[in-house]
Amino acid sequence: MTPAERDFIPVRIAVLTVSDSRSLAEDRSGDTLVERLTGAGHVLAARHILPDDRAAIAAWLRIWVADPGIDVILSTGGTGLTGRDVTVEAHRDVYEKEIDAFATVFAMVSMQKIGTSAMQSRACGGVAGGTYLFALPGSPGACRDAWDEILVRQLDYRHRPCNLVEIFPRLEEHKRRK
Repeated sequence: MTPAERDFIPVRIAVLTVSDSRSLAEDRSGDTLVERLTGAGHVLAARHILPDDRAAIAAWLRIWVADPGIDVILSTGGTGLTGRDVTVEAHRDVYEKEIDAFATVFAMVSMQKIGTSAMQSRACGGVAGGTYLFALPGSPGACRDAWDEILVRQLDYRHRPCNLVEIFPRLEEHKRRK
């Protein structure tokens, strides 16, 4: 079956902005992700802003992971190196499995755009409860890069040779009775 023969499958995506200072009206990175995901035909399942608090972020991620109406969680902000940047740690508190190559691929994309400054991002991805989670930097440019260069393809069932959507049914196969 060629990609042209496969039907597009919309994915339900939640967007979480992590910031001590932004409101929804000032959330350019969240807006960027919402515009891109809806423009690609996906569904915005939820959106929220939280301060840089590891326990609160992890708790919110767990709530969304448990929600059957959410397939993917994209967070933006808190992936840097400062003392307040705890989003990566919160994500890792929730992950069952980390998608190690996401950080590598994101770094490769970022290197093309911002050179060696890419090393300051700790963007990461993982899986928990059958839900994909990705922690993206807080800049609109980084969110654009992550979406346009990686996620738009991996969240498209038609993308070949493989994509994240086609393995949704298998993410929790270990929980099935044998």
